[in-house]
Amino acid sequence: MLLYVIRHAEPIYNPDSLTEKGKRQAEALGRRLAVNGLDKIYSSPMNRARQTAQPTCEILGKKAEILEWTSESLAANDFGFYDPENNGRWCWSFGINPLRFKTEAHLALGDKWYEAEPFKSSNAKAGYERIAIESDAFLKSLGYERDGLKYKILNPNDQRVAVFCHYGFGMTWLSHLLGIPPVLFWSTFDINHSGITVVEFYNHSNGFTSPKVLTFSEVAHFYESGLPLEFTNRIGI
Repeated sequence: MLLYVIRHAEPIYNPDSLTEKGKRQAEALGRRLAVNGLDKIYSSPMNRARQTAQPTCEILGKKAEILEWTSESLAANDFGFYDPENNGRWCWSFGINPLRFKTEAHLALGDKWYEAEPFKSSNAKAGYERIAIESDAFLKSLGYERDGLKYKILNPNDQRVAVFCHYGFGMTWLSHLLGIPPVLFWSTFDINHSGITVVEFYNHSNGFTSPKVLTFSEVAHFYESGLPLEFTNRIGI
């Protein structure tokens, strides 16, 4: 099975929608995903994710099933906090300068990463556990049951499954899927507008699989469609 984890295209956060550029990114994304097709399409309930999925759904003649647990609003409630070191402004607890928590002391906490600041000032522990539980149930429904850092293959298949979601949620979900400690993942990786991360669940003959990333935050559709080769409008790539 191939799992496509896709961040929404360039957004307008209020009201929740896409910019004109974001709509072009979504259209390009639809053409990109149509090359090999998709068997199942899922989306966050939020408009920017649904609007990103829409061109793909139209091209492939499929309807996106809504996954409430992938909502960025839920992730924001779990991982947001008001940062005293940033004039009390609201921040993602993992979105601050990674130098503040990519330290030996933080990394040494391992599975108890949530005991460090700024995570203990938010609902990060419960939020991470929520996503982990929902993820495991979702993957089991697709035929792969989590067993530690591996997955037991209940129903080997070659389906292509896409989930259109968000930055905060996506960064957290990928950490769990890949078994990479969240603090290390959050401080090392980043995902672009409409970026495609493809995770393979290879059907090994021994009945177990370990997800492997084939592409991370891929935006080849930008180039094909003549869109700016940029990372979140910040830097040319």
